[in-house]
Amino acid sequence: MQLLKKKQVRAAGRAVLDVVFPRWCVGCGEAVPGGPMRHVCETCLGGIFFSRVPHCSTCGWPFFGAVEGTRRCPKCEDLEPNFDEGRTGMLSKDAARAFVHEIKYHAGWHLRGDLRALIQRMPTLKTFVTGAVLVPVPLHPRRFRWRGFNQARWVAEALAAEGGAAGTEELLARVRDTPTQTRLDREDREKNMKNAFALRRGAVVKSPQRYILVDDVFTTGATLNACAKVLRQAGAKRLDVVTLAHG
Repeated sequence: MQLLKKKQVRAAGRAVLDVVFPRWCVGCGEAVPGGPMRHVCETCLGGIFFSRVPHCSTCGWPFFGAVEGTRRCPKCEDLEPNFDEGRTGMLSKDAARAFVHEIKYHAGWHLRGDLRALIQRMPTLKTFVTGAVLVPVPLHPRRFRWRGFNQARWVAEALAAEGGAAGTEELLARVRDTPTQTRLDREDREKNMKNAFALRRGAVVKSPQRYILVDDVFTTGATLNACAKVLRQAGAKRLDVVTLAHG
């Protein structure tokens, strides 16, 4: 009886959400009458390119064709990573790009359920985070107040819920409110990120623990690399990175 009531409450909640946030696809703008996701239609979902083996060992960018051994993609050839390995969930194109942008720039609170549904379709990512503590890339307090949330934290929490991670910890603080990096090249992004992060007050990094930095998008790796440098200096020995999307 209690289980039935819970199901009725969830159904009522979904009905309210459908009124407040009509089920329109973030990819194509068409109505979503049903399917595995609330705000991505089945056609757009089928067009998302989920990362797979073989892929770049540093960022997770998938290689198209046969590749032997551990390799870096051209995007990472000039990157000197402060972390060990990296993975990404999907390529930031079409519906995937629209999904990330809706969360990041349009306060996409209504997409949190779909975020978990996307991660359910990323078995490689779920396996990769097993046993690790997930550390979201932080926002500067001023930007957090303006936005009201940290999308990297959403991704970390969804990964922890769907994968086998040991949990999440906010070990880092953003101490410089850096300008947007949208139009910057790699060199300028690295300069922009210099000394932008620090260890959070009271945070403790345990050397034997495996940590994974989590962000929404991997572009050049400058942000993740700056965060990784701080964690390395704090004593992190096993350190990887994960992003929801790449591009």
